[in-house]
Amino acid sequence: MTILRVAPASGIMVSTMRTEYDTMGAVEVPDDAYYGAQTQRAVENFPISGKPLPPELIHALGLVKWAAAKANEELGLFVKCAKPLTKKQIEALQTAALEVAEGKFDDQFPVDVFQTGSGTSTNMNANEVIARRANELAASEDIHPNDHVNMGQSTNDIFPTAIHVAVVELITSQLIPALHKADAVLLEKAAAWCEILKIGRTHLADATPLTLGQEIRGLAHQFVCATCAANDAVESLCELPAGGTAVGTGINTHPQFGRCLAKILCECTGFVCFRQTSDHFASNAQRDGLVAAHANIKSIAVTLMNIANNIRWLGSGPRCGFYEIIIPDLQPGSSIMPGKVNPVLCEALMQVCAKVIGNDATITTCGMVGGQFQLNVMMPVMADVAIESVKILSNALNVFTEKCLKGLEANEAKCREGVEKSLSMATALNPYIGYEKAAAIAKEAFKTGKTVREVCLEQNIFPPDKLAEILDPMKMTGNE
Repeated sequence: MTILRVAPASGIMVSTMRTEYDTMGAVEVPDDAYYGAQTQRAVENFPISGKPLPPELIHALGLVKWAAAKANEELGLFVKCAKPLTKKQIEALQTAALEVAEGKFDDQFPVDVFQTGSGTSTNMNANEVIARRANELAASEDIHPNDHVNMGQSTNDIFPTAIHVAVVELITSQLIPALHKADAVLLEKAAAWCEILKIGRTHLADATPLTLGQEIRGLAHQFVCATCAANDAVESLCELPAGGTAVGTGINTHPQFGRCLAKILCECTGFVCFRQTSDHFASNAQRDGLVAAHANIKSIAVTLMNIANNIRWLGSGPRCGFYEIIIPDLQPGSSIMPGKVNPVLCEALMQVCAKVIGNDATITTCGMVGGQFQLNVMMPVMADVAIESVKILSNALNVFTEKCLKGLEANEAKCREGVEKSLSMATALNPYIGYEKAAAIAKEAFKTGKTVREVCLEQNIFPPDKLAEILDPMKMTGNE
């Protein structure tokens, strides 16, 4: 039945509705919607944030549905079920699932992030959209959301499988390349600045000399470690729950379904890491892999926060700060102070990192208290924030690399300026005159405003040529 809704006062048509049915009865659904009754119920039941689940998850869910349909076809199940499908209908089902994976039906997934904790509403949303589109393609009415699209599956094993696929794809295609690019840029800067002397700082206080290249190389190595963390995150998500169905027993599915689905996903994505879980009960009940993966993402955020903050400090100034590196000017920095320019991309990246660290608290809480007995019931929000974390980290780092790191310049004069004045030059005297005497010279230099070298010459601690050898700042860096 199709109902024409009319606004009483104006007579303007609002929308046309059709009546759909599920096991609870009739529901009015927008006539142009590919989804059905269960999706519409969820739309009405969860008007919470106005934010649907991210498209990356929907695309992954479509891909998992396609792989499930391929697995069921390979295992001969579509022709053995209560309502057998023809070859044409099976192909239509698989095509429809791929279209969801390709993003062609993103507007047909309106269910709020904050919904049933297993993700059942979104799983049924996918089942309904795929079934309706498949029937359209096959000129059929026989392809059923539960009996065919959801064959051999439960939300409880398929929804977390889609989460794993979505997050692995994002880490592999976006985050790891962004980390590699940033590392390469900093290594290039480090090589170019290997002879530029500057003073070190520990506790924000003057320390012994190093080169600007050494300092930047240290930052670059943090990207290497961050990449290792990203790879560890991927490994935490490689085991897929598919095949466990409702509680991990695999009821109503083929014993080889999970293994077959994982193999198909490996072949179509190129992520050879995917494999059936070694224990379906654990994989259905808990989201430990996602918690571990996001902990690694959080560690990357901590690293990037550190790098951005160090660059911000090194570029502070231009006249009253360190100003040892020159950060590209991108935009006016003040609405009241003319000429002021700020390290805006450092600040943007730091804010993203703070958000990711906060997201980890959400993931941790959901993993800790959301899983009871055979199911975690906080999966949609876990999926949302995990995907958000990887996306915003990747995007922020790419912008930071392109518009900040690539344009960094060394302020060589400013770097060298602090070296000779540093009281920590006295450290090089330790092997020759001992710690206490060297400390006395440093204190005298500070008291008088002289350099360590000048005090040593005044006190005739060493002949000038010997002193020059001992207080050679480049030797102190290990770069003789």
